[in-house]
Amino acid sequence: MFTARGKRSVFAVGLVAAAALALSACSSSNPLDEPSSGSDEGSGNGETIVVGSQAYYSNEIIAEIYAQALEAAGFDVEKQLSIGQRDAYMPDVESGDIDVFPEYTGSLLEYISDDEIDVTSPDDVYAALQDALPESLTALDYAEASDQDSYTVLKSFAEENDLKTIGDLADVSSPVTIGAAPEFEQRPYSPAAAKEVYGVDLTFSATGPTTLESLLAGQIQVADIYTADPAFETEDIVALEDPENLIISSNVVPIVSSDIADDVSDVLNAISAKLTAEELVSLNVLSTVEEQSSADIAKKWLEDNDLV
Repeated sequence: MFTARGKRSVFAVGLVAAAALALSACSSSNPLDEPSSGSDEGSGNGETIVVGSQAYYSNEIIAEIYAQALEAAGFDVEKQLSIGQRDAYMPDVESGDIDVFPEYTGSLLEYISDDEIDVTSPDDVYAALQDALPESLTALDYAEASDQDSYTVLKSFAEENDLKTIGDLADVSSPVTIGAAPEFEQRPYSPAAAKEVYGVDLTFSATGPTTLESLLAGQIQVADIYTADPAFETEDIVALEDPENLIISSNVVPIVSSDIADDVSDVLNAISAKLTAEELVSLNVLSTVEEQSSADIAKKWLEDNDLV
């Protein structure tokens, strides 16, 4: 049951009646057919779940998926999309003015933690994020899908040099240059860190916004490309595996107000269970290449995955 907050109305007599009606209506075991067991939230009691998103097309698609799934489950939903970046929306998320927000485990952990981050694997990063979040927020299940840095090469270069992992770059006989934004050189997964973890010698080039183009043109051999970039489907590139977790994992994760976590967990966790890395890239291609709307992309993905 929701806990009343400043933006929500307070119920008295009607709350008990609404709960009885919700319980009597339960008949399906599909978690997206209705709110979670024991919830009295739905379209008829005046409560509204606010779903937000970053000003980033991929994040907006995920937010639309969350919002439409919650609506299909009987919740009243308000969408506040394309708000901006974390400095703009996190105060509203922490205060409860926004109830549900698609986030990324590693990058959110780096944003909110005052301590040095010493974890990088998906499970360890998720556990650290859960510990770092304020009591007012809950991280639900994370998805396989991620949007994080990578050491990416041309598929032809990988085939020529039998590359599968970052460590395999150590066996390349010719000089290898990695391109990225200037700040990449100071990151925990920098070329110096790759040398320490994998024994790889890399020359750094600050290619900035031309990183992908520089890779495709053969001006660099390795590029820092985010794993959800549409280029992984539209170009012949491949991200090298990172078995030592040099790069901090940043999986898609629903961040929700703790007072609604039990109510929405079945709906949102079912989405996380089906959102793969490859599917997120494909969804982003539909947005950037085919110019479909986030709402249409989300609707079809939910239908294709039997989630509505």
